[in-house]
Amino acid sequence: MMRLEFNDIHRAFKKGQTVLSGVTFDVGPGEVVGLLGQNGAGKTTLIRIAMGMIAAQRGSVRVFGLDPRREPLEVKARVGYVSEDQILPPFLRVDDVLRLHKKLFASWDDALERDLRDRFEIPLRSKIKTLSKGQARRVALLCAVAHRPELLLLDEPAGGLDPAARREFLETSIRLLNETGSMILFSSHYMSDVERLASRVVMLHDGGVLIDNALDDLRESYALALVAHGPAATRERLRALDGCIGVRRRRDAMHALFELDPAETAALIEGALGVGEVICRSVPLEEMFVELMGGDS
Repeated sequence: MMRLEFNDIHRAFKKGQTVLSGVTFDVGPGEVVGLLGQNGAGKTTLIRIAMGMIAAQRGSVRVFGLDPRREPLEVKARVGYVSEDQILPPFLRVDDVLRLHKKLFASWDDALERDLRDRFEIPLRSKIKTLSKGQARRVALLCAVAHRPELLLLDEPAGGLDPAARREFLETSIRLLNETGSMILFSSHYMSDVERLASRVVMLHDGGVLIDNALDDLRESYALALVAHGPAATRERLRALDGCIGVRRRRDAMHALFELDPAETAALIEGALGVGEVICRSVPLEEMFVELMGGDS
């Protein structure tokens, strides 16, 4: 079964501090899914659960139909993983690290390794501890993709890199694997990366999945409504309308985000609340994230 499946995942690290509460979604062959959420929303926790590094306290995760905690070797042989805080052995040389990974993965592709070494200009004789952050991240990416994994998990892998290096890093990994039908789940704080590379977006908020949509549907099927302040346009009344997923009180107006197109949103608000002058428009991903995660002012 070529899928990554999260089913009703719950996880807390301290009593009363739930990180994930009922997270359910899956990733299928050839999908590139961007995982979004504020710091602390559970993105890293979810990816570590998929890797078998930590266990869910309730619910289940299946990678190719396997439990990553009970069958870790079978899962890890088919998965590539890079994280922002990943640490390669600092005392080893780059060529030693590559040889080690080659022994671990039977599907290691020597030609792909050579191509990436040349493209990334990786200094084979240098020790890991002497590399820049960008160089070390490129080595980690090479180790993650040279065995052509069926699933690639990227947890803020390009954080801290300059824009050009970040773009090369992500585009290389996704292009190399997506053309062979691999599944890719990556978290990022950079909305431009998600809009350029993902085919689908999953947004975590308050422990659950707030949005799970194809990127094209997000552009076409969501609207931001700006409703003039007044007794009819309260947060509670707007939030109670069908399709409303978030409301912010701003100085200029009430900002309400709807899972409807702009025309449907305007008609709904004007009909239900009896207000006029409702401005509704489609909303880019970055603005949608701000509207859902930002506070009032």
